[in-house]
Amino acid sequence: MLSTEEAQERLAAIPNLTISRNEPLYRHTRFGIGGPADLYAETSSAETFVCALDAARASGIETVVIGGGTNLIVADQGFRGIVLRYRAQRLESNGTCVRADAGAELQDLVDFTIALGLKGLETLAGIPGSVGAAIYGNAGAYGHSISERAVSVGFYDGAQIRTISNGECQFRYRESIFKARKEWVILSTELLLEPADAGVLQKTATGIVTVRNQKFPVTMKCAGSIFKNLIVSELPPQVATVVPATVVREGKVPAAWFLEQVGAKGLRRGRIQVATYHANLVYNEGGGTAADLCALIADLKRRVQERFGLVLEEEVQYVGMEPVQ
Repeated sequence: MLSTEEAQERLAAIPNLTISRNEPLYRHTRFGIGGPADLYAETSSAETFVCALDAARASGIETVVIGGGTNLIVADQGFRGIVLRYRAQRLESNGTCVRADAGAELQDLVDFTIALGLKGLETLAGIPGSVGAAIYGNAGAYGHSISERAVSVGFYDGAQIRTISNGECQFRYRESIFKARKEWVILSTELLLEPADAGVLQKTATGIVTVRNQKFPVTMKCAGSIFKNLIVSELPPQVATVVPATVVREGKVPAAWFLEQVGAKGLRRGRIQVATYHANLVYNEGGGTAADLCALIADLKRRVQERFGLVLEEEVQYVGMEPVQ
């Protein structure tokens, strides 16, 4: 394994790569939490990114790729390794087909398609994060997910840049093959939309953003909902029978319902708190720590498991630490 200094030298030899030492990762997460990475490097060039990823992995030093940091919890001690970010943001259209680089903001993609009068992504308005992260976690809202429109995804598999079809992506609720194959890194996606009135699409998107900002203000240090909702058909029968039909939406039970039943609203640990108005919203008041955030997540999971026998699953990803059990 190379030393950090040796790894930095190899990365520095790659053109168009911006590198920094001891980069504070709280600057790259919406929670505003996280210690420094030994090395941080980013680029908007696919060729440069692939070279950097190869060099980082060949160094033997632990390496992680991040997007916009919307759904990341980074350890207070930071990350003893190399953090890479792909920042390409091109958005291109050809009729009803749209191509987006993974580093583009999802909201920019939504705005781009609406301006073109293309229907299919307007319900994703207001969801923070990058396009690559949206594909990775099959982001969605209001009964629709990005997988409905993704025709193909381009990615680097560690040996070559490849493209796979929608079916090969194995999309499910908040899941894709990329969560199982973490060595694969998303570079782009192509989406197929349909013509529609831009004014109508904009009205829909604006209404969604207004509601979303009331629940998740853009200045709030949070990851949106912390836990995935639960699919009704996959619930144990004894649990499904106690869930009121009025809370079921598109075949799912909001995780917030289970959390409300165990007194989650308003719970806090240090400067980390569950919102008093939304049991599935955990946020950093300012000055919060990853240790307190993880402790609160663990408490919420324990309460629901003890009451319902269910193990809630986080939407967030962990960097520099093991997932909460």
